[in-house]
Amino acid sequence: MQTTTPLLDGLEPGTYRPHAVHTTDRIWSETNCYVDLWIEVLHASGVDPVPALSFVLGAGFDGRQWDFVKYQPEDLRRLHGIEVNEMNVWKPFAEHLIENIEDGVASTVEVDAFHLPDTAGVSYGLQHTKTTVVPTRIDRAAREMDYFHNAGLFRLSGNDFDRVLGLEVPDGAVALPPYLERITLEGGVLRVDPTEDDRDLDVARTHLRRAGTDNPVAGLAQRVVDDVEWIRESGPDAFHLWSFGTLRQCGATAELAADVAAYLEGRGVQGAGAAAEPFREVATGAKSVQFRMARAARGRAVDPREPLDAMAVKWQQAVDILRAAL
Repeated sequence: MQTTTPLLDGLEPGTYRPHAVHTTDRIWSETNCYVDLWIEVLHASGVDPVPALSFVLGAGFDGRQWDFVKYQPEDLRRLHGIEVNEMNVWKPFAEHLIENIEDGVASTVEVDAFHLPDTAGVSYGLQHTKTTVVPTRIDRAAREMDYFHNAGLFRLSGNDFDRVLGLEVPDGAVALPPYLERITLEGGVLRVDPTEDDRDLDVARTHLRRAGTDNPVAGLAQRVVDDVEWIRESGPDAFHLWSFGTLRQCGATAELAADVAAYLEGRGVQGAGAAAEPFREVATGAKSVQFRMARAARGRAVDPREPLDAMAVKWQQAVDILRAAL
Protein backbone atom coordinates (compact mmCIF):
# COMPACT_ATOMS: atom_id res chain seq x y z
CA MET A 1 0.00 0.00 0.00
CA GLN A 2 1.28 3.47 -0.94
CA THR A 3 0.57 6.42 1.33
CA THR A 4 1.35 10.13 0.98
CA THR A 5 0.68 13.10 3.23
CA PRO A 6 -1.69 15.75 1.75
CA LEU A 7 0.36 18.69 3.04
CA LEU A 8 3.33 17.45 1.01
CA ASP A 9 1.44 15.49 -1.67
CA GLY A 10 2.43 15.36 -5.31
CA LEU A 11 6.17 15.86 -4.76
CA GLU A 12 8.69 13.94 -6.84
CA PRO A 13 12.36 13.70 -5.84
CA GLY A 14 13.43 13.91 -9.47
CA THR A 15 11.66 17.20 -10.16
CA TYR A 16 11.64 18.88 -6.75
CA ARG A 17 13.41 22.26 -6.63
CA PRO A 18 14.82 23.31 -3.24
CA HIS A 19 14.41 26.76 -1.72
CA ALA A 20 16.81 29.51 -2.78
CA VAL A 21 18.71 29.17 0.52
CA HIS A 22 19.86 25.78 -0.79
CA THR A 23 20.28 26.62 -4.47
CA THR A 24 21.88 30.07 -4.75
CA ASP A 25 25.54 30.75 -4.11
CA ARG A 26 25.98 30.42 -0.36
CA ILE A 27 28.91 30.70 2.00
CA TRP A 28 27.57 27.70 3.93
CA SER A 29 25.59 25.31 1.73
CA GLU A 30 23.96 23.62 4.74
CA THR A 31 23.27 24.56 8.36
CA ASN A 32 22.15 21.59 10.45
CA CYS A 33 19.85 18.74 9.54
CA TYR A 34 16.82 20.08 11.43
CA VAL A 35 16.95 23.65 10.10
CA ASP A 36 17.66 22.56 6.53
CA LEU A 37 14.83 20.03 6.74
CA TRP A 38 12.29 22.59 7.89
CA ILE A 39 13.37 25.12 5.27
CA GLU A 40 12.38 22.58 2.63
CA VAL A 41 9.20 21.37 4.36
CA LEU A 42 7.94 24.96 4.63
CA HIS A 43 8.99 25.77 1.08
CA ALA A 44 7.26 22.67 -0.30
CA SER A 45 4.11 23.64 1.62
CA GLY A 46 4.00 27.03 -0.10
CA VAL A 47 5.36 28.96 2.87
CA ASP A 48 8.33 31.33 2.89
CA PRO A 49 10.73 29.74 5.43
CA VAL A 50 12.61 32.98 6.19
CA PRO A 51 10.25 34.79 8.61
CA ALA A 52 10.33 31.86 11.05
CA LEU A 53 14.14 31.85 10.87
CA SER A 54 14.26 34.79 13.30
CA PHE A 55 15.35 32.37 16.03
CA VAL A 56 18.91 32.79 14.70
CA LEU A 57 18.92 36.32 16.13
CA GLY A 58 18.89 34.84 19.64
CA ALA A 59 21.69 32.33 19.05
CA GLY A 60 24.32 32.03 21.74
CA PHE A 61 27.55 30.34 22.73
CA ASP A 62 27.73 28.33 25.95
CA GLY A 63 31.50 28.42 26.37
CA ARG A 64 32.13 25.18 24.49
CA GLN A 65 29.80 25.07 21.50
CA TRP A 66 27.49 27.28 19.46
CA ASP A 67 23.77 26.79 19.91
CA PHE A 68 22.35 24.02 17.71
CA VAL A 69 19.67 26.39 16.43
CA LYS A 70 16.24 25.03 15.46
CA TYR A 71 12.91 26.28 14.19
CA GLN A 72 10.86 27.04 17.29
CA PRO A 73 7.45 25.33 17.62
CA GLU A 74 5.90 28.49 19.08
CA ASP A 75 7.03 30.51 16.03
CA LEU A 76 5.68 27.95 13.57
CA ARG A 77 2.36 27.96 15.43
CA ARG A 78 2.10 31.74 15.63
CA LEU A 79 3.19 32.49 12.08
CA HIS A 80 1.68 29.59 10.18
CA GLY A 81 -0.64 27.62 12.43
CA ILE A 82 1.75 24.65 12.34
CA GLU A 83 1.72 22.45 15.44
CA VAL A 84 4.77 20.28 16.20
CA ASN A 85 4.38 17.80 19.05
CA GLU A 86 6.37 14.79 20.22
CA MET A 87 4.69 11.42 19.78
CA ASN A 88 4.61 8.54 22.21
CA VAL A 89 6.23 5.69 20.23
CA TRP A 90 4.53 2.63 21.67
CA LYS A 91 4.70 0.29 18.67
CA PRO A 92 7.09 -0.18 15.71
CA PHE A 93 7.70 3.39 14.61
CA ALA A 94 7.17 2.59 10.92
CA GLU A 95 3.54 1.89 11.79
CA HIS A 96 3.21 5.31 13.42
CA LEU A 97 4.69 6.97 10.32
CA ILE A 98 2.34 5.14 7.97
CA GLU A 99 -0.70 5.85 10.15
CA ASN A 100 0.22 9.53 10.40
CA ILE A 101 0.45 9.81 6.62
CA GLU A 102 -2.87 8.02 6.24
CA ASP A 103 -4.34 10.58 8.67
CA GLY A 104 -2.93 13.46 6.61
CA VAL A 105 -0.23 14.18 9.16
CA ALA A 106 3.46 14.70 8.43
CA SER A 107 6.14 13.48 10.84
CA THR A 108 9.73 14.19 11.72
CA VAL A 109 11.66 11.11 12.77
CA GLU A 110 15.24 10.46 13.81
CA VAL A 111 16.96 7.80 11.72
CA ASP A 112 20.44 6.42 11.05
CA ALA A 113 22.12 8.25 8.15
CA PHE A 114 24.09 5.05 7.50
CA HIS A 115 21.02 3.96 5.48
CA LEU A 116 20.28 7.24 3.69
CA PRO A 117 21.60 7.22 0.10
CA ASP A 118 21.60 11.04 -0.11
CA THR A 119 24.51 11.03 2.36
CA ALA A 120 26.77 9.03 0.02
CA GLY A 121 30.40 9.85 0.63
CA VAL A 122 29.68 11.17 4.11
CA SER A 123 27.61 8.69 6.15
CA TYR A 124 25.87 6.25 3.80
CA GLY A 125 27.39 2.83 4.42
CA LEU A 126 30.30 4.50 6.23
CA GLN A 127 29.26 5.61 9.72
CA HIS A 128 26.24 5.44 11.99
CA THR A 129 25.00 8.91 12.82
CA LYS A 130 21.68 10.33 13.95
CA THR A 131 19.74 12.66 11.67
CA THR A 132 16.15 13.79 11.09
CA VAL A 133 13.92 13.22 8.07
CA VAL A 134 10.31 13.89 7.08
CA PRO A 135 8.82 11.03 5.05
CA THR A 136 6.40 12.23 2.34
CA ARG A 137 5.54 8.87 0.75
CA ILE A 138 5.80 5.30 2.04
CA ASP A 139 5.12 2.34 -0.24
CA ARG A 140 5.56 -0.76 1.87
CA ALA A 141 4.86 -3.19 -1.00
CA ALA A 142 7.48 -1.60 -3.24
CA ARG A 143 9.78 -0.98 -0.24
CA GLU A 144 10.19 2.70 -1.15
CA MET A 145 10.15 5.90 0.86
CA ASP A 146 10.40 9.51 -0.30
CA TYR A 147 11.72 11.84 2.37
CA PHE A 148 13.00 15.32 3.07
CA HIS A 149 16.50 15.41 4.47
CA ASN A 150 18.95 18.30 4.69
CA ALA A 151 18.58 20.41 1.55
CA GLY A 152 16.41 18.20 -0.66
CA LEU A 153 13.81 15.53 -1.34
CA PHE A 154 15.09 12.00 -1.89
CA ARG A 155 14.01 8.39 -2.37
CA LEU A 156 15.33 5.20 -0.83
CA SER A 157 14.34 1.60 -1.43
CA GLY A 158 15.09 -2.07 -0.82
CA ASN A 159 17.33 -2.91 2.10
CA ASP A 160 17.70 0.77 2.99
CA PHE A 161 13.92 0.94 3.37
CA ASP A 162 13.86 -2.02 5.73
CA ARG A 163 16.77 -0.81 7.82
CA VAL A 164 15.98 2.89 8.09
CA LEU A 165 12.44 2.06 9.26
CA GLY A 166 13.62 -0.57 11.73
CA LEU A 167 11.94 -3.40 9.83
CA GLU A 168 15.21 -5.32 9.72
CA VAL A 169 17.35 -5.43 12.85
CA PRO A 170 20.66 -7.37 12.95
CA ASP A 171 20.80 -10.36 15.26
CA GLY A 172 21.73 -9.32 18.76
CA ALA A 173 20.91 -5.65 18.15
CA VAL A 174 18.25 -3.69 20.02
CA ALA A 175 16.18 -1.13 18.11
CA LEU A 176 15.49 1.81 20.41
CA PRO A 177 12.37 3.88 19.65
CA PRO A 178 13.39 7.06 17.83
CA TYR A 179 12.28 10.60 18.59
CA LEU A 180 9.20 11.26 16.47
CA GLU A 181 7.07 14.40 16.04
CA ARG A 182 3.64 14.95 14.50
CA ILE A 183 3.18 17.99 12.25
CA THR A 184 -0.42 19.17 12.21
CA LEU A 185 -2.29 22.37 11.34
CA GLU A 186 -4.16 24.45 13.89
CA GLY A 187 -7.81 24.27 12.85
CA GLY A 188 -6.72 22.32 9.78
CA VAL A 189 -5.58 25.53 8.04
CA LEU A 190 -2.08 26.50 6.92
CA ARG A 191 -1.51 30.24 7.30
CA VAL A 192 0.77 31.19 4.43
CA ASP A 193 0.99 34.91 5.23
CA PRO A 194 2.91 35.60 8.47
CA THR A 195 2.49 39.40 8.29
CA GLU A 196 -1.01 39.69 9.72
CA ASP A 197 -0.93 41.94 12.80
CA ASP A 198 2.86 42.16 12.27
CA ARG A 199 3.31 38.73 13.84
CA ASP A 200 6.55 38.23 11.92
CA LEU A 201 8.02 41.45 13.30
CA ASP A 202 6.96 40.56 16.84
CA VAL A 203 8.70 37.18 16.52
CA ALA A 204 11.90 38.88 15.32
CA ARG A 205 11.79 41.32 18.23
CA THR A 206 11.26 38.49 20.70
CA HIS A 207 14.36 36.63 19.56
CA LEU A 208 16.44 39.78 19.43
CA ARG A 209 15.52 40.47 23.06
CA ARG A 210 16.54 36.92 23.95
CA ALA A 211 20.02 37.60 22.60
CA GLY A 212 20.90 39.60 25.70
CA THR A 213 23.97 41.80 25.88
CA ASP A 214 26.77 39.22 25.59
CA ASN A 215 28.43 38.85 22.19
CA PRO A 216 28.37 35.10 21.39
CA VAL A 217 31.01 35.44 18.69
CA ALA A 218 33.43 36.93 21.21
CA GLY A 219 32.85 33.87 23.39
CA LEU A 220 33.39 31.58 20.42
CA ALA A 221 36.61 33.41 19.55
CA GLN A 222 38.09 32.72 22.98
CA ARG A 223 37.12 29.05 22.76
CA VAL A 224 38.76 28.65 19.35
CA VAL A 225 41.98 30.29 20.50
CA ASP A 226 42.05 28.11 23.61
CA ASP A 227 41.51 24.97 21.52
CA VAL A 228 44.27 25.49 18.96
CA GLU A 229 46.78 23.26 20.71
CA TRP A 230 44.15 20.61 21.43
CA ILE A 231 43.22 20.52 17.75
CA ARG A 232 46.89 20.16 16.78
CA GLU A 233 47.25 17.19 19.08
CA SER A 234 43.89 15.56 18.26
CA GLY A 235 44.08 15.56 14.47
CA PRO A 236 41.58 15.83 11.57
CA ASP A 237 38.86 13.46 12.84
CA ALA A 238 38.43 15.37 16.08
CA PHE A 239 38.68 18.67 14.21
CA HIS A 240 35.70 17.88 11.96
CA LEU A 241 33.49 17.03 14.94
CA TRP A 242 34.67 20.08 16.87
CA SER A 243 34.24 22.43 13.92
CA PHE A 244 30.66 21.35 13.25
CA GLY A 245 29.57 22.49 16.71
CA THR A 246 31.54 25.72 16.70
CA LEU A 247 32.58 27.47 13.48
CA ARG A 248 30.12 25.82 11.11
CA GLN A 249 27.10 26.52 13.30
CA CYS A 250 28.23 30.09 13.92
CA GLY A 251 28.85 30.74 10.22
CA ALA A 252 25.59 29.17 9.06
CA THR A 253 23.65 31.04 11.75
CA ALA A 254 25.15 34.35 10.67
CA GLU A 255 24.31 33.73 7.01
CA LEU A 256 20.69 32.93 7.89
CA ALA A 257 20.61 36.07 10.04
CA ALA A 258 21.58 38.01 6.91
CA ASP A 259 18.56 36.50 5.16
CA VAL A 260 16.33 37.59 8.04
CA ALA A 261 17.77 41.13 7.90
CA ALA A 262 17.03 41.37 4.18
CA TYR A 263 13.50 40.06 4.78
CA LEU A 264 12.86 42.66 7.48
CA GLU A 265 13.98 45.44 5.14
CA GLY A 266 11.52 44.13 2.56
CA ARG A 267 8.82 44.22 5.24
CA GLY A 268 9.36 47.93 5.69
CA VAL A 269 11.71 47.88 8.66
CA GLN A 270 13.91 50.69 7.41
CA GLY A 271 17.62 50.18 8.00
CA ALA A 272 17.36 46.47 8.86
CA GLY A 273 18.91 45.46 5.54
CA ALA A 274 22.16 47.15 6.54
CA ALA A 275 22.75 44.30 8.99
CA ALA A 276 22.91 41.73 6.19
CA GLU A 277 26.45 42.53 5.08
CA PRO A 278 28.13 42.40 8.51
CA PHE A 279 26.28 39.13 9.22
CA ARG A 280 27.66 37.73 5.93
CA GLU A 281 31.13 38.89 6.91
CA VAL A 282 30.78 36.82 10.09
CA ALA A 283 29.77 33.83 7.94
CA THR A 284 32.76 34.33 5.64
CA GLY A 285 35.10 34.83 8.58
CA ALA A 286 33.94 31.59 10.20
CA LYS A 287 34.79 29.68 7.04
CA SER A 288 38.21 31.34 6.87
CA VAL A 289 38.96 30.42 10.48
CA GLN A 290 37.77 26.88 9.83
CA PHE A 291 40.40 26.58 7.08
CA ARG A 292 43.05 27.84 9.48
CA MET A 293 42.03 25.35 12.12
CA ALA A 294 42.11 22.56 9.53
CA ARG A 295 45.80 23.39 9.10
CA ALA A 296 46.21 23.21 12.86
CA ALA A 297 44.66 19.73 12.76
CA ARG A 298 47.51 18.73 10.44
CA GLY A 299 50.03 19.88 13.03
CA ARG A 300 50.74 23.37 11.76
CA ALA A 301 51.02 26.50 13.91
CA VAL A 302 48.14 28.93 13.35
CA ASP A 303 46.92 32.15 14.93
CA PRO A 304 43.18 32.76 14.30
CA ARG A 305 42.80 35.75 16.61
CA GLU A 306 42.67 38.52 14.01
CA PRO A 307 39.77 37.14 11.92
CA LEU A 308 37.95 36.04 15.07
CA ASP A 309 38.17 39.53 16.56
CA ALA A 310 36.84 40.97 13.30
CA MET A 311 33.94 38.49 13.37
CA ALA A 312 32.96 39.58 16.88
CA VAL A 313 32.96 43.24 15.83
CA LYS A 314 30.79 42.54 12.78
CA TRP A 315 28.30 40.45 14.76
CA GLN A 316 27.85 43.22 17.30
CA GLN A 317 27.51 45.77 14.52
CA ALA A 318 24.78 43.72 12.83
CA VAL A 319 22.85 43.14 16.05
CA ASP A 320 23.02 46.85 16.96
CA ILE A 321 21.65 47.77 13.52
CA LEU A 322 18.70 45.43 13.93
CA ARG A 323 17.96 46.62 17.46
CA ALA A 324 17.85 50.23 16.24
CA ALA A 325 15.70 49.32 13.24
CA LEU A 326 13.18 47.17 15.11
